[in-house]
Amino acid sequence: MRDLGRVHVESFLEMMSAERGAAANTLQSYERDLDDIRSFLNGRSIRLTEAASADLSAYLASLARQGFKPSSQARRLAAMRQFYKFLYAEGIRTDDPTGVLDAPKKGRPLPKTMGVEEVSRLLSQAQAEADDPAPGQLQRLRMLALLELLYATGMRVSELVSLPARVLDQEGRFLMIRGKGNKERLVPLSQSAIKALKSYGRLLAAENAAAKEPQESPFLFSAASKEGYLPRQVFARDLKNLAIRAGLTPSLISPHVMRHAFASHLLANGADLRVVQELLGHSDISTTQIYTHVLEERLQQLVQTHHPLAKQAKKHE
Repeated sequence: MRDLGRVHVESFLEMMSAERGAAANTLQSYERDLDDIRSFLNGRSIRLTEAASADLSAYLASLARQGFKPSSQARRLAAMRQFYKFLYAEGIRTDDPTGVLDAPKKGRPLPKTMGVEEVSRLLSQAQAEADDPAPGQLQRLRMLALLELLYATGMRVSELVSLPARVLDQEGRFLMIRGKGNKERLVPLSQSAIKALKSYGRLLAAENAAAKEPQESPFLFSAASKEGYLPRQVFARDLKNLAIRAGLTPSLISPHVMRHAFASHLLANGADLRVVQELLGHSDISTTQIYTHVLEERLQQLVQTHHPLAKQAKKHE
């Protein structure tokens, strides 16, 4: 009996093009994926149009054994689902065998982060530039204040650039941040962050006082933007330029990467995961758990350093 699998694949592709307006690249991707599935099923003497859920599950399992990434497996499953829904809609099948198939679990990628030495180099470069009294010092002091606040608190970049100007009036080592959902949280400031903030505030006040038409702004980092404060994209661009001057790889550095560095370095030095959750403003601990690899590394190091059996093993080496 003739296998009509290829004929039905062509009909499916025509439907996707004519009715769904699928792009040429999308159609080629579907065709490649369905041809691969058909080849696998032919090797098991099963027609593409007659495959059962177990057959398609076996195909996905074979992809996993071959080392295909979960994202690639998910793409093949998406192609299968579209195709078998088409067969069902056309009355070629009385069921959809993909309905019970689970999508492959995607491993959550670890966030990019920076080492303590890299952060130190970045902050040292910003400090050296901020100490230069040449014209434009206010912008250089602003960059130093931004970085010191970011690394001291782990704020989201949107929270950082939109800080209110009244921050300059407060005393003490804590800062109130208004985050997602208008929720407020209290974060501690480092001595270097407080110092950078005060230096920036003093020069800002001096320049405003000397200006013919002083600009009053409700924002700490005011700018001539639609929002009235420093755009995130401008800060990210300036940060990459600073990274280049510090001899660092700019593609690996961003405000978000520094937020990750803040969390990773805290955990590596003994902070509790729940505390880091509060400081980052995560509503769910599961979001903070992307950093558990840092905890695992620290625990392994503690065991190797302090466990009596580990100490004995070192003596016998």
